[in-house]
Amino acid sequence: MARTVRDANLEKREARRRLPVRGKPHYRVMEEGLHIRYRRLKNGTGSWVVRSYVGEQKYEVETIGPADDLSDADGVKILSFSQAQARARELMVDRANKAAVKTGPITVKSAIDAYIEFLEAKRKSGQFSRYAADAFILPVLGATEVHDLTKDQIEAWHHDLAKAGARIRVKKGKEQRFKEIADPEEHQRRRKSSANRILTVLKAALNKVWRERKVQTDAAWRAVEPFKGVDAARIRYLELAEAARLLNAADKDFRRLARGALETGARYGELTRLKVTDLSHNSGTVSIRKSKASKSRHIHLTEDGVAFFRSITAGRSGTVFLFVKENGEPWKKDHQKDPMRDACERAKIDPPMGFHGLRHTWASHAVMNGVPLMVVAKNMGHSDTRMVEKHYGHLAPSYVADAIRAGAPRFDVIEDGKIAALPGRV
Repeated sequence: MARTVRDANLEKREARRRLPVRGKPHYRVMEEGLHIRYRRLKNGTGSWVVRSYVGEQKYEVETIGPADDLSDADGVKILSFSQAQARARELMVDRANKAAVKTGPITVKSAIDAYIEFLEAKRKSGQFSRYAADAFILPVLGATEVHDLTKDQIEAWHHDLAKAGARIRVKKGKEQRFKEIADPEEHQRRRKSSANRILTVLKAALNKVWRERKVQTDAAWRAVEPFKGVDAARIRYLELAEAARLLNAADKDFRRLARGALETGARYGELTRLKVTDLSHNSGTVSIRKSKASKSRHIHLTEDGVAFFRSITAGRSGTVFLFVKENGEPWKKDHQKDPMRDACERAKIDPPMGFHGLRHTWASHAVMNGVPLMVVAKNMGHSDTRMVEKHYGHLAPSYVADAIRAGAPRFDVIEDGKIAALPGRV
C-alpha cells in the first residue's frame, strides 16, 4: 500500500485557512511524477487537484474534489488531505488500466525498447543498455508483462547474473565463450558490479513506464536492492619506471599509440578516432570529438605531451588518422590486445595489463602529483569528480600517507602521566 504523505500546512483546515489566496496552488509531492495540490478561493473554500506526469515532459492536471474547509469530510463529495491522496492514486490506477487497454499489454521488452528509443532521442548512448537488454534482460524477463513482475522474480534474476561467468562478446550466432578466472574474489566482485549495472538498466526502463502511468505500481523493482560494496574496483596502474619499460619494449607503431594513451588518459577508441587536425598547437590540447558519453572535450597536454604529438603530426595531412600502424592501416577494435600483451611480456610486467590500464596510469599519477580532482575528471571526460574519487582517490597510500604526515595536526605528548592543568581549572 502506498504511504500517505504528511504536510502540516495542508492536513488541517485550520492550517489551510492561514495559507494566502493566490493563483498558484499550494502543492505536495506524493511520489515521483505525482503531486497533490490545494487551491484556496477568496470565499474560504478550497479544492484538491492532482498533477501527474504523462511522459514527454508533459503533465495532466485534474480537480478531484472539494476540501473539508467548511464541512466535515465524507470521503465521497468532500475530501480530507489523506482522502484526496487516495482519490489521486485511484485516478492514476484507472488511467494506467485505460492505457493498458489502449496500447495492449506492456511487457519488459516493450518497456526496454521505449527506454532505449528515449535515450537515443536525447542523444545519449544506449549502447550498453541495448547490450545488457539483449544479453541478460530479455532472454529471461522480456516476455513478462510488467504488472506481473514480482520482487522475488527480479531478485532471483539479479542474483543469477552474479553467479554467471564473465562473457566474451562474440558475433551473433556464434557460441558464447567466457573469460578465465584468475582471481576468484575479484571475479565475484566484478560479477556483482556488472549485475548491479544491468539491474540499473532494467529499473530505468520500468521506471519510465511507471512515471508515464502505464503501470500501476513500481513496488516489485523498487524493493530490489543492488549488491553492496562491489563498485570499488582494485585499480591497477604502472609505476613510471614500468611505463618507460613498456614503451621501450613495444613495437614502434604500438609504442606511439601507448605513448598517446599515457600522455592523455584517453580511451583506446578515442585515440584511434583522432585525426591530425585534432591537435591544437596554440592551446596545447587534443580534441576528442566523440567520447563514450557522446560528448566532445579538449584534453590538455603537458609540455612533453605537446612535443610528442607535434612530432607525430609534423608534415602530415590534417584529415588522416593520427595513430596508424606501420603499414598505414588504422587501429580497429581489439587490435591493441596482442601488441599490449607482447609489450608487457617483454617488459616483465606480470600479470599483463590491459590497454585501459594506461588510462588508469595517467589518472593515478595526476592525482598523486596534486592535480585537482575536477581537472582530472574534465580531462578524462567525466562531468564531475565522483568517478575519479571512486576509482583513484584511494589508489596511492604512499601519497595519502605523505599528505597526512605533512599536514595533519601534531600533539605534544606528556610522558609519565604528568598532565598539565588548564589555566583556571583545578
